[in-house]
Amino acid sequence: MTFSPPQIQWPEGKKFAFTIFDDTDASTVANSAPVYALLRDLGFRTTKSVWALEAEQPPVVVGGASCAEPDYRAWALQLQAEGFEIGFHNVCCHHSKRERTLEGLRRFEEIFGHAPRSMANHTGCRENLYWGSDRVTGWRRWVYLAATLGRKARFLGHVQGDEHFWGDVCHERIRYVRNFVFPDINTLRACPWMPYHDPLRPWVNQWYASSEGGVLDSFLRTVTEENQDRLEAEGGACIMYAHLGKFFRKDGVVTPRFRQLMERLAAKGGWFVPVSTLLDHITAQRGEHVLTPRERAALENKWLWHKLRHGES
Repeated sequence: MTFSPPQIQWPEGKKFAFTIFDDTDASTVANSAPVYALLRDLGFRTTKSVWALEAEQPPVVVGGASCAEPDYRAWALQLQAEGFEIGFHNVCCHHSKRERTLEGLRRFEEIFGHAPRSMANHTGCRENLYWGSDRVTGWRRWVYLAATLGRKARFLGHVQGDEHFWGDVCHERIRYVRNFVFPDINTLRACPWMPYHDPLRPWVNQWYASSEGGVLDSFLRTVTEENQDRLEAEGGACIMYAHLGKFFRKDGVVTPRFRQLMERLAAKGGWFVPVSTLLDHITAQRGEHVLTPRERAALENKWLWHKLRHGES
């Protein structure tokens, strides 16, 4: 199936859009503040996710600071005041049952003044929504299970009656949830229907995709000079998936290649706004999209092939 990205008119005569959803894994003020200072000074306004609650158990993958720590909470509020969006990455770094998820959402609202508008599941957490093999349908689910040898846990945030269920609350409070990640810098070309509603996954209002950047090498590979130029030429939109706290600061200095590429991208004068602002604009231009079975199959095939080949998100 041919993917035809919609023609979106970007505000202020901008030719393309670029943003980042930063998963908060391993993030601290020390390792993330220098990166955000660079992004701020270059004119980028992106989305920084947080954990509202402190950990009570070992992390399922990796830990990091939470908003229970005063200095980290103050820094997140400073970012919000500077125009960055604060997103949701579950309530903490480990599994959370429904009661704790609701507690974390209440705490998020107390701190930031409103519910999160965008989120991404935190890998491994049982309360994840439509995660693991539930990201795909039909025969693709069996391929996914065979490829992972059944090692992946079942994710239960969307399963009514389970102690981890919170899909109804997500539907009530959160607008955008990330699912598929693709290697194309033009996320809108890889997923031309985003943001979209999937009738088979009703607890999520709108899904969005991202471009591969979970580790430093993949981030730098996605935002090369050649790819930047193509994003601009195509008039596209990029939502980078990243862990800025894990990979972009070494020995007190922001990775030079990251700085170089972001400075070059900033000079192009794209539209650099947070994730939910970008998705709101696409919806205003195109209207809300409901995914068809054919479109769902195309997205799932594309993502599954990428995951089987590269093992990425």
